Amino acid sequence: MAVDRRGVNAPDGRPDFRQPGAILLLSCYELGHQPLSVALPLATLRAAGYQPVAVDTAVQRLDDETIARARAIAISVPMHTALRLGVALGQRIRAVAPAAHLCYYGLYAWLNRDYLLRHIADSVIGGEIELPLLGLVQALERGTSVDVPGVVTRERPAGPALIRFEYPVPARDSLPGLRHYAHLVAGERVVPAGYTETTRGCHHTCAHCPVVPVYRGRFFAIPRSVVLADIRQQVAHGARHITFGDPDFLNGPTHSLRICRALHEEFPDVTFDFTARIEHIVRHRDLMPEFRRLGCLFVVSAVELLSEPALQAIRKGHTRADVIEALRICDAAGIALRPSLLPFTPWTTLDDYLDLLQFIEDEELIEHVDAVHLSIRLLIPPGSALLEQPDVLPYLGPLDEANFTYTWRHPDQRMDALQRRVAAVVEQATREGWDPYETFAVVRAAAYEAAGRRAPSTPPKRRTKRPEPPRLTESWFC
Repeated sequence: MAVDRRGVNAPDGRPDFRQPGAILLLSCYELGHQPLSVALPLATLRAAGYQPVAVDTAVQRLDDETIARARAIAISVPMHTALRLGVALGQRIRAVAPAAHLCYYGLYAWLNRDYLLRHIADSVIGGEIELPLLGLVQALERGTSVDVPGVVTRERPAGPALIRFEYPVPARDSLPGLRHYAHLVAGERVVPAGYTETTRGCHHTCAHCPVVPVYRGRFFAIPRSVVLADIRQQVAHGARHITFGDPDFLNGPTHSLRICRALHEEFPDVTFDFTARIEHIVRHRDLMPEFRRLGCLFVVSAVELLSEPALQAIRKGHTRADVIEALRICDAAGIALRPSLLPFTPWTTLDDYLDLLQFIEDEELIEHVDAVHLSIRLLIPPGSALLEQPDVLPYLGPLDEANFTYTWRHPDQRMDALQRRVAAVVEQATREGWDPYETFAVVRAAAYEAAGRRAPSTPPKRRTKRPEPPRLTESWFC
């Protein structure tokens, strides 16, 4: 293919990285929200005098001309799904622009850096990525070797960048409008949902969490003025609900509360949701009524499991009793608790799965749990803290590098078969728009059949004590 490269070279023939489009920032998938992981580096590079082009390939078409004009291309892969899409995208980029420097950044880029560098990437960045990405571009512009803290290349190892810096206000003006992304559904109210973060990293060290191998218990607060300016620009473009996507919004509860107070004072009709650990909901129970008064509609919490041995194996930090207590706290505050789940692990028995389903029904959480969570199987990426846990070794198989995970087999073959069946049910239910109670009933029947037991003859109990929970139109999962 003949490509017009005019405007991307300096007079001396070297690449001109300051021309529009010489730097290309790409997002593949970020849970249905406008990609903050592109908006922040976009603002950082612009402040340094560059003119990157940003494309969210989840909702935008990326043409070959845009790829071919780029001299440096950076792909955001904060999660497993994004990485799978990002590698396929990288293969296309290599075919169209083989001379471009290809960088992957984000949690899953860092965890899978060995594979990426061996097969497709020129560099990988993990942790706080904005300054390392800027340093990478500057090194490429100078034509010098890439020796930048936080940037790993085939020639130079490096640790993840855990560096405090002056966060800019995210640059969202060139990204697709919010109508292309997740909306809040709260009864008859359907409105565009914005997305921002108040912190990055996490204070806690759950063994299965992809944040842990990169941040190792550290987290960084984003200044309140930056967060509020980001919210302000999203409200100006139609957002009437904000998702705070921090790994844990209550790592810094005072910081979070101040931001929510300021949000409510300026935009009293804008609601919000956040993610928090069960133990933080219990510990900060006194804050929950105020969060509700300020506009909090629901909280996502990684309940994961109810089995005590499994919870201990992944170092989750809560118990079944804590989950029940957190539900009561949220109920009293008028906030819906939406659990995320991890029901298929080497330590979860078939009885545990049946118990989890019964708990969901008894607590009237069928509409609170996105159906996909009934099928989630433990992912063990390279570098996972789980690999440091002796409990996982009896079940661990070889690393499947191309699928970015270590293989593992459940000691009870029925559980592996059930997971595959539930995943197929959930996929069909999502595709065909099943009622959540219908989906739950089919999953429950499959689980009882796997156990060789007769499923309950009555349909799943519908809610009587809890109102219909608010939700986003995109399911939340890693």
